[in-house]
Amino acid sequence: MSQINKIINSAEQQCKAKGVRLTDKRKQVLSALIQSKKALSAYELVDYLKDEFKAPLPAMSVYRILDFLQTEQLVHKLDIANKYVACAHITCGHDHGTPQFLICNNCNSVTEVVIPNDIIQQLQNNVTDAGYTLESTQIEMSCRCPVCNAQTA
Repeated sequence: MSQINKIINSAEQQCKAKGVRLTDKRKQVLSALIQSKKALSAYELVDYLKDEFKAPLPAMSVYRILDFLQTEQLVHKLDIANKYVACAHITCGHDHGTPQFLICNNCNSVTEVVIPNDIIQQLQNNVTDAGYTLESTQIEMSCRCPVCNAQTA
């Protein structure tokens, strides 16, 4: 079984355990994000699905599917780029923790890492001390990936 199929099967089991269905269209969108080396917008997903599955899917349907996948913690929305990536922890049996996304400014590849809880608590304290209310702990950082670094060296 391919790695992608393992991830999709794990996602399907997670959905089933929560009483929701990972439909074929949802699997197609999730599969596209898993296979992509970079974050994709809803419209890029529309094009990918049309090319890959020869079945057009309206952008509004893709947005609804992305909302579902995000609610089920199978994908993440990158607010800076208004694009989506598959969660790197779909097959893990542990709490996902707080994601930090390292986004390459050159090739747009994305790596998800987990931020330790004590660091999140420090950041939360800073926000509270400044009189603000934290709405999301997700952190997105503009970076340069190892591949792009090696190409410029």
